[in-house]
Amino acid sequence: MTHAGLREDELVTALRGIVEGTRETRVVVGIGDDAAVWQPSRSHRSVVTSDALVEGVHFTRQTMSAYDVGWRSTVANVSDLAAMGARPVLVTIALGIGAQWNVTELLDLYRGIADAAKTYGLAVAGGDLTRAPALIVAMTAIGEVRPSHVTLRSGGRSGDVIASTGDFGASRAGLDVARGAIALDPPMAEAATCAHRRPRARVAQGQWLAASAHVHAMIDCSDGLSTDLARLCESSGVGAVVEHVPVAPAACAAAAAIGEPAHAYALAGGEEYELIVAIDAHAFAYLAGRYRTRFGDELRAIGTLRREPGLVAGDGETPLGRTGWELRLGAG
Repeated sequence: MTHAGLREDELVTALRGIVEGTRETRVVVGIGDDAAVWQPSRSHRSVVTSDALVEGVHFTRQTMSAYDVGWRSTVANVSDLAAMGARPVLVTIALGIGAQWNVTELLDLYRGIADAAKTYGLAVAGGDLTRAPALIVAMTAIGEVRPSHVTLRSGGRSGDVIASTGDFGASRAGLDVARGAIALDPPMAEAATCAHRRPRARVAQGQWLAASAHVHAMIDCSDGLSTDLARLCESSGVGAVVEHVPVAPAACAAAAAIGEPAHAYALAGGEEYELIVAIDAHAFAYLAGRYRTRFGDELRAIGTLRREPGLVAGDGETPLGRTGWELRLGAG
């Protein structure tokens, strides 16, 4: 394959130069061969996740730079590992290149990947390049976690407190600002667009929470609080009463701009990559205090898990639908 004047081997060499600093000592063979070779840890479980960002579905050239696409693609995978309590180790990348993307943009995309990988201690170990109708960044990431710390979305119990590591809705506000759907004052617009283009994965928080026996389940919020909390509930065989939605200030401003209730706007967001956690109710105050000391931040209580299925508002009766992002296919 050639692209914008470079042969595939030349492009691979250029990309390898960008991510060389992410090399992890247990990656025995990295970019440039038919496959990567990795020496796993004998004392930990390997956690594997895959995620893809597709131009026109997850981003557009008008709303995100190539660097931003690389950063967010990496964070999306790292966040999945964080939700399992895992430490990120390595990632491979399958890159489908649309004809309209030039070499300068592709190198910038890899700089975003490399910077995010360095931030979270992730080695870029290899991948594949091919032509595609649009830009597709598909990653497979591997992490490690102690067997006793593996935390699933299926462990929630009736009576558990539902909490989150942060607020919701800012990324949605950033997308609305970027595509010109709303106008916010400059500081709020900057906060919103930063949340959308340069999200953070809660790796340290995920590892810390997973080490506690009081934490029964975790999931990361990539498709919206209403959707991902419903997934945790369904996997755990429970329902939830949502008493409080932690709304980011930028989301409050965005909701006011379109005349929508702030909690509804935040419930229908996504790509915050905060962790949603089910915690033993008797231990929540204790764990929240330790969390505050460790991270200088609050665990936000959202509600409570209950035996009855489905999500309802704080009155215990009003249903809350899944208003975040979901893949829906026709019947055929």
